[in-house]
Amino acid sequence: MTASGRPAQPEVIWARPQRAARGPRPAHSRESIAAEAVRIADAEGIEAVSMRRVAAGIGAGTMSLYNYVPRKEDLYELMVDAVSGEYALHPPTGDWRADLLALALQTRALMHRHPWLPRLLSPVHGFSPNALRYLEHCLDCLAPLDVPDGEKLELVAAVNGTVATYVASELAMAERARSLPWSEAAEQDVRAAYLGSCLATGRYPRLAAAFGASHPVAAAAAEPDAVFARWVSRLLGAWDPE
Repeated sequence: MTASGRPAQPEVIWARPQRAARGPRPAHSRESIAAEAVRIADAEGIEAVSMRRVAAGIGAGTMSLYNYVPRKEDLYELMVDAVSGEYALHPPTGDWRADLLALALQTRALMHRHPWLPRLLSPVHGFSPNALRYLEHCLDCLAPLDVPDGEKLELVAAVNGTVATYVASELAMAERARSLPWSEAAEQDVRAAYLGSCLATGRYPRLAAAFGASHPVAAAAAEPDAVFARWVSRLLGAWDPE
């Protein structure tokens, strides 16, 4: 252990006791620390989360916070686990594709509630209490799929990766739209008109056929939930145990 109370060797925050076997009850809990960090990140972004800000928010000294959370990386892990507890894990229906799509829809909503979450996703965060609960549920849902359990975990990772990529694009587009000096609709109209003029030249017949009567970006903006569901459904539909 270093002078600051931080470990000198790697350790898993979940294997570290929340309180000593003896002595007074701790003044704070991991839950309250994580909740404050999540509150800050939701309101101001992940960059605003610091040990100092979190300590001030719960009424603790910065150095004393290290007695509960040795590293900032551990704080991030507490945050990811805290929001992972928001999943509503309903009993499997027997239709594993429908069940995984329902979970993917929850994941997308979760990431929109906590826009910092995609940036903190890491395999090392996959073994927190709520993450293990989520993964166990996924395997329950995938029980009807006749493939090895290792491949089932690969499928879960593929779905979550697809959701994270999709949401990251949505968040980036929303952030860009907020920075524009004009409305997003006005820009889409201008770009659609330019694209239409390009397609009208006849130099891009396959693109013209693919675009058809609607602009795919505009269509995605008009029905983002339906487009997202199609993305995930295609991925699940392509998963053939044969």
